[in-house]
Amino acid sequence: MADITNEELTKKAESVVKPINVDGRLFADVGCALITDKDNVYLGVCIDTGSGTGFCAEHSAIAAMVTAGELRIKKLVAVWKDDEGVAHVLPPCGRCREFIRQIHKDNLETDIILGKNKVVKLSELLPYHDWPWR
Repeated sequence: MADITNEELTKKAESVVKPINVDGRLFADVGCALITDKDNVYLGVCIDTGSGTGFCAEHSAIAAMVTAGELRIKKLVAVWKDDEGVAHVLPPCGRCREFIRQIHKDNLETDIILGKNKVVKLSELLPYHDWPWR
């Protein structure tokens, strides 16, 4: 998997987006794919719950990665599909950004895919990560 492109990783994230309506809540309407420093790919979906106990697709993919004994993320992408089935790349929310950072310090160098021609480091999305400040 070392040669996986951003487009291929995005397609993998798209492949798990299969929305399921559960009592007015959507499960699996956002998918995430990540590739680790060991070139393994992990996938996840979001689960939206009314009580706030749900989680983002990034959390799900990271949980699969950690379950396999890995901590360092090379690239990550999250995708949502609209009602016409058109895929849209989403930036990780603030909670996910901090979660990625706390899994391993080197994850600040993770490439976050934001679109076809846009990739940034997690540190760019989380510029004030060195806290507490002195």
